[in-house]
Amino acid sequence: MFRGSTDYIDSYYAATSRDRQRRRPSLPGPIDADVCVVGAGFFGLYCALEMARAGRKVVVLEASRVGWGASGRNGGQLVSGFACGMQRLKAVMGHERAKDMFHESLRSVRKIRDLIRDNAIDCDLAEGHVEVAVLPRRVKLLTDGIEEASREWGYDGFRFIPKAELPRYVDSPRFQAGLLDDSAAHIHPLKYILGLAEVVERAGATIYESTRVAGYEQGADGITVRTEDGAAVRCHQLVLAANAYVDKVDRRLQSRVLPVGSFIGVTEVLGEAACRRLMPHNHAVYDNQFILEYFRTTRDHRLLFGGGCTYMGGTPADLPTVMKGHITRVFPHLQPVKVDYAWGGHIDITLRRMPDWGRRGDRIFWAQGFCGHGIVPTRVAATVVTEAMKGQPERLDAFNGIVNPPFAGGEWLGGVQQAIGMSWYRLRDVV
Repeated sequence: MFRGSTDYIDSYYAATSRDRQRRRPSLPGPIDADVCVVGAGFFGLYCALEMARAGRKVVVLEASRVGWGASGRNGGQLVSGFACGMQRLKAVMGHERAKDMFHESLRSVRKIRDLIRDNAIDCDLAEGHVEVAVLPRRVKLLTDGIEEASREWGYDGFRFIPKAELPRYVDSPRFQAGLLDDSAAHIHPLKYILGLAEVVERAGATIYESTRVAGYEQGADGITVRTEDGAAVRCHQLVLAANAYVDKVDRRLQSRVLPVGSFIGVTEVLGEAACRRLMPHNHAVYDNQFILEYFRTTRDHRLLFGGGCTYMGGTPADLPTVMKGHITRVFPHLQPVKVDYAWGGHIDITLRRMPDWGRRGDRIFWAQGFCGHGIVPTRVAATVVTEAMKGQPERLDAFNGIVNPPFAGGEWLGGVQQAIGMSWYRLRDVV
């Protein structure tokens, strides 16, 4: 389905990171490695970093550019937890394993912060996050989340924000209450992943761009990864990190994820005073609707706003106008403001919105199904996957109980089914 571009899409992130971008060569010919990673997004680069630090010869193959996919064009919200919610993980892997994964997500936030600090990655890091309720009946989801974190996972870092106090965090009449997470943050994801790639290379891994993988074969003595240009990597272990773009590389994995379009708009420069009116503490925000919206301000004092999705491919004809509608529903006084940037791209979802992480023996490993919540979970996934690659598979194998069935009828019919299902959820968001 996918043909990756040799350049980044025309996003705010690409426009404000030109000085960090550099082209890497494609794979010139056959090469041997201990580990081959397919995909230079967050998960793939974290795996490459861990294995290079363990002394392995690592090669990363990227069809387009480092961070070209969702990793380099997402909302930039550095928030713990998993898209499916912790109770669903608990139902599959038990309380103690789920608690361990919750705390691993908290540790992953700290690992990302440490990597930014220790390597002086300038990625517009800003502190704090607020989850907000649009509907009065969903305020209870916030209070239940705070209680669950304390009772089940032993974490007391969340705080409830009542409606009367909410304008101190987000100045919009749309919201009823909030949940404050001071440990969370937000970043410029493309600047961050470009910096991460340099850290990976300094650790000894090699990244090849514009190198599309056509498939792979496993033999008795290893794995051969073939590219569309006829080159190959012979390796002992393979990490499949293409997520929404796994496509023909592995049909079994591809059948379990559906590429879903997700969209972001960024306003013209509003000025610091206007941005602090919107979000006085400069926290990132998302709501707890089924079809959620998320937003934050940028270093140069714009509003970055994400919302909307499509299950049938394609981008709305007039995306800036569509995103302007989302923005003014939350901040009506921004009606006169121009949208300077608007873009879309694919994220990968599973049918049940559960993680799809695993291995085939001790040679082939993958993680996918981040379902739009990937900055922190990709770091968690890389930790448990590379533990397994180094001979400690227990935490990765705890995900074996998760069943992610294939989308019936393939990608097109799966998209139709999801579109119908999400229409029901859209209705529940308003009634």
